[in-house]
Amino acid sequence: MSNNKKFTFVIVVATIVLSSCGLDIGGDTYNVPATTDHGVTVQATGAVKVVPDGVQFNFSVFAVDLTSAQALARASASAAKAREALDNSDIDKKDIATQNVSVYPEYTYSQDGKQTLTGFRATQSFATTLRDTEKAGAVVDAVVLAVSTDLTIDSLNPILLDTKEATAQARKLAIKSARDKAEDYSDLLDVKLGEVVFLHEVSAPSYLPQPWMREATTSDEATKTVVDLGTQEVSVTVEVRWTIKN
Repeated sequence: MSNNKKFTFVIVVATIVLSSCGLDIGGDTYNVPATTDHGVTVQATGAVKVVPDGVQFNFSVFAVDLTSAQALARASASAAKAREALDNSDIDKKDIATQNVSVYPEYTYSQDGKQTLTGFRATQSFATTLRDTEKAGAVVDAVVLAVSTDLTIDSLNPILLDTKEATAQARKLAIKSARDKAEDYSDLLDVKLGEVVFLHEVSAPSYLPQPWMREATTSDEATKTVVDLGTQEVSVTVEVRWTIKN
């Protein structure tokens, strides 16, 4: 097989013809003059699994009363109890954020379609970051105990707070996988890889949680909430192009 035939096959299978190439890192593309119109381009993904180092606790307090002012006042009182429970659990104020405050009327409807105002519902929603994962269940229990029945847990998700190391590992694996793929093609086609002329991080690092919450099963903690952290997969996908040596 001649070299021309080899190069034509590479172009069809795994190459992009470029007049100029570039390095795309962190959203910026750096142009590099292409030494040849022939090359090998591959995509590869690197992934690592890590244990989450935080928990996102989102909850809402609510109240229903005859007037909007009364409903909002009662909801505010419940919110104050929740904040006090978080403070007593040593949750930093910077990790507590109000997500929503709302008041709206509630109605009942008769069979003939008549609408009757029954009161007003006030709701305040919060997003709380729990940095001590071992205490996460105890914090949830403290807030529920403080507010009682006027509270709903909207979500409780283990999260990654420090993603730098996991992302770096995933990126390293992605580059290695891309190199391995390119070398496989070069071996199959009996050509040699040249220099890298294009690098693009196809997608931002993604984090796939696998959260769940259960009641403790040991006899001394039968009534306590336990948060199982599980693992999260951090992945990075890259596209890399090599020239082919003549």
